Amino acid sequence: MNAFRRASLPKPEEAGKAWPAIAIGMFVAFGGILYGYDTGTIAGILAMPYWQRLFSTGYTDAKGNPNITTSQESAIVSILSAGTFFGALSSPFMTDHIGRRPGLMIATWVFNLGVALQTAATAIPMFMAGRFFAGLGVGQISAIIPLYQSETAPKWIRGAIVGAYQWAITIGLLLAAIVNNATGKRNNTGSYRIPVAVQFAYSLVLFGGMLILPETPRFLVKKNKPEKAARALARIRRLTPDHPAIHAELAEVKANHDYETSLGTASYLDCFKPPILKRQFTGCALQALQQLTGINFIFYYGTKYFQNSGISSGFTISMITSAINVASTVPGMYAIDKWGRRPLLFWGAIGMCVSQFIVAMTGTFSTGQNRDGTIFVKSLAGQKAAVAFVCIYIFFFASTWGPLAWVVTGEIFPLKTRAKSLIVSP
Repeated sequence: MNAFRRASLPKPEEAGKAWPAIAIGMFVAFGGILYGYDTGTIAGILAMPYWQRLFSTGYTDAKGNPNITTSQESAIVSILSAGTFFGALSSPFMTDHIGRRPGLMIATWVFNLGVALQTAATAIPMFMAGRFFAGLGVGQISAIIPLYQSETAPKWIRGAIVGAYQWAITIGLLLAAIVNNATGKRNNTGSYRIPVAVQFAYSLVLFGGMLILPETPRFLVKKNKPEKAARALARIRRLTPDHPAIHAELAEVKANHDYETSLGTASYLDCFKPPILKRQFTGCALQALQQLTGINFIFYYGTKYFQNSGISSGFTISMITSAINVASTVPGMYAIDKWGRRPLLFWGAIGMCVSQFIVAMTGTFSTGQNRDGTIFVKSLAGQKAAVAFVCIYIFFFASTWGPLAWVVTGEIFPLKTRAKSLIVSP
């Protein structure tokens, strides 16, 4: 029991209850399921035989089957990122003017528009349009959720709560792998429409929850609404609005806000001026390096990658890697507040580097390519080793860089530029 207490996160003696704020932060993290599911489902859809035949524009692959070209495949996958870019760019106008909570609610319906277009699509142009609007909504959601969490969570567990967003992303990836595996062999439009349409349920859960959750006290202080800020904070802390602890915490928020606003209003250009420049560079670098770890290759193209490597059960392997991703994020959420940000980033990078190097070596020496472009396996043991180290690589990512990129970027920016800085970072 003593060992457990030493390993637990230290909870300070604060007035009010922490669990409502923790519950709110964990629920809002549910939005990560939208991001993760949308990311994961496309890998399976691209490998579905019926979808390949339906969306083919006349191209046949090396096996003589109707399929889409590699350039079409790349466009379908990457247009989501284009949508997320513009979605993230547009979110400050919602969060700074109408609020964090209404902004998140609007973003869910932008996402729903994209899901509707993808569900109805029977050709590439409409499917790509749906991917773009889904990305637009995901970009807005990805920028708003860490902001909402960081402004409502207790300080002592803020890292774990913001990290829960990454955990929700991994759950979304796992759900996508499960649904794709269940529908992938259907010989009708249900093979891809069911996985896509399932996203409506996730979006509506998030929207319904936001109908009853409060606005963040920091935003209400920023908008000079002290009474509403007191009521919102009291609801989060389970205290009365006139409680001394509520007045003390709001006074701290207001003092911080007054100091930052005394420096003038913020523009996007201010994000790249001292003293914020260093923080902005750190946030951008963390988000960029998180993507450059190569994790999205596994979840965008993982099913086809494993199939092309001679592994017949590509869908099953994707389910396994997604499950490892979910399980590995949990210790990372704990370690963030226990051992700190920098050590985890450092050791996580080393672990991923070594794992990827071994995957590259084993993959190169255990497979070959025929003249018609098909892959053959020279060493089954080598392929199994490659899959094992892909799983180890995912463990290092999910327990370190996965949640930490969101946590650190949610913490380092001042209130004056926080919304805009978070938008620029992703």
